[in-house]
Amino acid sequence: MDTVPLWVQIVALVALVCSSAFFSISETALMALNRHRIKHLARRGSRLAQTTLWLLDHTDRMLSLILIANTLINALITALVTSIAISAFGNNQEVITIATAIVAFFLIVFAEITPKVIGATYPERIALPASFLIKPLIFVGKPAIWFVNLFVRGLLSLLRIRTGTGVRDMRISPDELRSMVVESGTFTPVKHKSILLNLFDLERVTVEDVMTPRSQVESLNLSVPVDEIKHQLTTCYHNKLLVHEGEINKIVGILHVRKAMALLNQVDELTVEHFRELLTPPYFIPPETDLFTQLQYFQENQERLAVIVDEYGEVQGLVTLDDIIEEMVGEFTTSTPGATRADQFGWDKKGECLLEGSISLRDVNKRLDLNLPIDGPKTLNGLLLELLQEIPEASVCLKISGCVIEIVQVQEQVIKMVKLHRPA
Repeated sequence: MDTVPLWVQIVALVALVCSSAFFSISETALMALNRHRIKHLARRGSRLAQTTLWLLDHTDRMLSLILIANTLINALITALVTSIAISAFGNNQEVITIATAIVAFFLIVFAEITPKVIGATYPERIALPASFLIKPLIFVGKPAIWFVNLFVRGLLSLLRIRTGTGVRDMRISPDELRSMVVESGTFTPVKHKSILLNLFDLERVTVEDVMTPRSQVESLNLSVPVDEIKHQLTTCYHNKLLVHEGEINKIVGILHVRKAMALLNQVDELTVEHFRELLTPPYFIPPETDLFTQLQYFQENQERLAVIVDEYGEVQGLVTLDDIIEEMVGEFTTSTPGATRADQFGWDKKGECLLEGSISLRDVNKRLDLNLPIDGPKTLNGLLLELLQEIPEASVCLKISGCVIEIVQVQEQVIKMVKLHRPA
């Protein structure tokens, strides 16, 4: 080394440190990459992403090259620094020790920690261009990589450790996918994120949670006079009506209102039988069916409306395809002129909210940012009756999950109106 100028040795030393830093930063960036984003870029035709994906599919070769190169480079750096120290200060053991300590410090700071922190911070920016250099080096260093991996595979087989891309399970569970959506930040628009999260919740929400309860179902009774039926049809705001004979549990079918209105204009003397001929068979479902399953059932059976019945065959309410879609994308405008929307309520300036007892607990929690229990009764009235174990008088107050609820009006064994006070 005495014949090599000092400046050449220093330039070589800087080049070796930069090479070591390159392999360190590349290793960390490649390991920190979002594999799913790289797959997306590769499908869109990015050559760099395709090369990076190839490296990730051949992790053993990639890591072998990086570690072999880094080990050899660091050894060369140590030898070169030692040579420079001997040339400058002679064969002094103390100088050699100090030079070794200095080179170890520089390697740790400039070739290991700093590059790896940068690689972990900007994995995609670094890994994509770096992969374009690493892949050819893998083919150049193939003999050395094969020789080293020969011993590595032998050691792994002794330890009974299986390797290979087929062993790693890259599938994502629904909860993991939900977490990815939640943590997507500004990359996903707020409305899109809300729809995706609601879609994941469809398996946790049952039809009982979103149904129109029996007390609010508009139905057609065929046992009443025909004039009364005609009047109800002309004042109806729904496309389909539940039709029963006598009490509501004796359902005979579903009537399409548009067909019935056409019948009113075509037949002079209408009878109940004319309406009965227009009925389609009712579609019954149990209240425990989750929304995702019910959405599939609607699609398979070509239905848009289902009657919810309990274990005794009693009608509990109705659920439509629109109810499930609204659960995913939010409320649509009401089809009833002059009707108030279910989501048009909130805290007033005093921190109070006046609500009907029949309102859904899920709507209350969603609109008022509360945490009322929903694993039992589905309405505010049902929750209060369950806790009180009796029909209360008005002006009774309860505190549930930090929210003070005041019973304002009780009518016909039902809590009609309540006032909620915002938690502190």
